[in-house]
Amino acid sequence: MITQRFFGKLSDGREIFQYTISNPSATVAILNLGGIIQSLSVADKGGKMTDVVLGYDTAGQCEEWRGNYFGALIGRFGNRIGGASFTLNGKEYPLYANDGANHLHGGKDGFNWKLWDVEAEGDDTLRLRLFSPDGEEGYPGNLTVTVWYTLDGASLSIRYRAVCDADTVINLTNHAYFNLAGEGNGDIEDHLLQMNAESYTAVDGNGLTIEKVIPVEGTPFDFRTAKPIGQDIGADDEQLHNGAGYDHNFVLDPSPELKQVAVAVCPRTGIRMTVHTTQPGVQLYTGNMITPQTGKNGHAYGKRSGFCLETQHFPNSMACTSFASPVLRAGETYDQQTVYSFSVE
Repeated sequence: MITQRFFGKLSDGREIFQYTISNPSATVAILNLGGIIQSLSVADKGGKMTDVVLGYDTAGQCEEWRGNYFGALIGRFGNRIGGASFTLNGKEYPLYANDGANHLHGGKDGFNWKLWDVEAEGDDTLRLRLFSPDGEEGYPGNLTVTVWYTLDGASLSIRYRAVCDADTVINLTNHAYFNLAGEGNGDIEDHLLQMNAESYTAVDGNGLTIEKVIPVEGTPFDFRTAKPIGQDIGADDEQLHNGAGYDHNFVLDPSPELKQVAVAVCPRTGIRMTVHTTQPGVQLYTGNMITPQTGKNGHAYGKRSGFCLETQHFPNSMACTSFASPVLRAGETYDQQTVYSFSVE
């Protein structure tokens, strides 16, 4: 079942609506602002419905804390682009620098801050559409993006498609922060995490991905066997210092098929989240820079109140030429999918 309600109004007068998909196993609420996953409730081991994503209850909170990107669709390019520019077909495209000298998550007003057109498809799917004109945030080409959110039992599928009338670059993702103990219920350092990744990409002191791939073996980044997220997060490791914790892209099987890439479990609630994706990378971010604030239900959020598994193309991949190209050629179709599935143990 899908329902709609007025959520609030931004200071610029734009109206936000909330669309809720529900079934006996789960409920998800999506905003037309940024395609934000505002809530996602699943059953814990005792059968209690538990909201496992960080977020806000009001339009004012969404505006005040927009830089957190909680639950939002990110584009045109997720993560960082070094020097806030890239060269495509011999032409340099300057972008908005909103992360020091770098471009982050689509710029000043990325897809996270746009009002998407939303339509229901059946009783389990929302289709979101957005048009990004040529030159927006510095990107070339008129880009049309469609995203489908489908709730099937306790699995949330996010399907991304995009086409452009000129060559451009694209890297779409969702920036949900998960806490499987329930949003606002402590930090996530006790969560067990397992990832099918043999290596990760290094970052410099500004968090910018550089062209260096590091094997996880023998490092704090080895999650091939499940371990608590916080077990090694304080280790004396240059890469952990650079990210103030985990804020790194992990290298996945490059197969474009949907494959399992991660499993996270909260020992307190027994909630397990399994992630499948067609993408070649996933950003593990452990909420290192969340500043003290009030989230949903008056809950206190702070450092490591949530973690992200943002499936993606590799960050800064236009500058790192050994990485898979994020270029979308005119007339081609960008097509990716990620599925977050929930169960208990």
